[in-house]
Amino acid sequence: MRDRDRRSWLRGAPPPGWVRAMPAALLAAVCAATLASPDPLDIGFVLGAIPPLAVLSYGPAATAVLGGLVLVVLNVPAFRLNDPGSTDVLTVGFVAALSVVVSFVRSRRDAQLMTERAVAEAAQRAVVPPLPERAGDVRCAGLYRAAQRGTLVGGDFFDVREGPCGVRVVMGDVQGHGLSAVATVASLLGAFREAVLDRPDPESVAARLDRRLVVDSAAVRHSELFATAVVMEFGVGAGTVRIVACGQPGPVLLRDGHAVELDVPVGTPLGLGLSDVAPPAGITVPLRPGDRLFLASDGVWEARNSAGAFYPLLDRITAFTGDLPDLVERVWTDLVRYAPALQDDVTMLVLAPGAPESR
Repeated sequence: MRDRDRRSWLRGAPPPGWVRAMPAALLAAVCAATLASPDPLDIGFVLGAIPPLAVLSYGPAATAVLGGLVLVVLNVPAFRLNDPGSTDVLTVGFVAALSVVVSFVRSRRDAQLMTERAVAEAAQRAVVPPLPERAGDVRCAGLYRAAQRGTLVGGDFFDVREGPCGVRVVMGDVQGHGLSAVATVASLLGAFREAVLDRPDPESVAARLDRRLVVDSAAVRHSELFATAVVMEFGVGAGTVRIVACGQPGPVLLRDGHAVELDVPVGTPLGLGLSDVAPPAGITVPLRPGDRLFLASDGVWEARNSAGAFYPLLDRITAFTGDLPDLVERVWTDLVRYAPALQDDVTMLVLAPGAPESR
């Protein structure tokens, strides 16, 4: 669920070193050029750009120091800046003073934005906390990239929990994406975590999620709230897995260098209130040591390149080696290279029974 690769210094990240060094480097370059030239140079106007550049990286104190140095250089005869007139000096002085004010406002704003971002990240991580490396006899790794910039949670969700009946997994996609879907995601994950504790099988867990969405949408007039999901339950020792698909294809089984999409009956999506009329039906799949189950959201399956071709996950995933975290990171890297203009939430979850693999 990391978004560090989505931020740049133009979107709130700290400026790079070259931006911070630019004001001092420009001041030093002007001084060196004037001292090295046998004739006076009419480049004093360049110094006027230094205080505004300082605003990008520095606080009001440092901006004031750089503005003062600019005025000193303009008035020191040794630099021979072609005798700047009083109007030029006053103009640069006014720009320097204004830059200090702007730097003060920017610093206060940045401090407030950092506080608000920290609160938002804490709230979003409370909704979708990081996956554990292991739950019972199942190892897991996941990756989440929200479509909306600056957010950690969107319309996709997943969770892995150990309960009295074994290790249970959910992965799904609610209607819509971005911040508007976060409330629905929080509601579904809360229902799942409760169902893990008292529901006897994954079918009844899916029914509980369906009821949760029906109740939530009943209070909204003309609501069309629904979600697709896959619910899984690993048996004792993770020798088998039972899979229930609700409007979403089942996982991909990685075994002996091959990738096969499991033929799981796809039932109705969650939130339509059909769990009593058409109860979710699952299948049980035996697992072998070294098997992996790979689940991906529509953001992966429906990603297209510039030619409009879908991302060939089954063809590419077998070429990626390494343990579970390496696998999801390599698929993500390959996906971004294949379809740079991703517009949907991207979620991947890989699960494996047994001990960690040797690298």
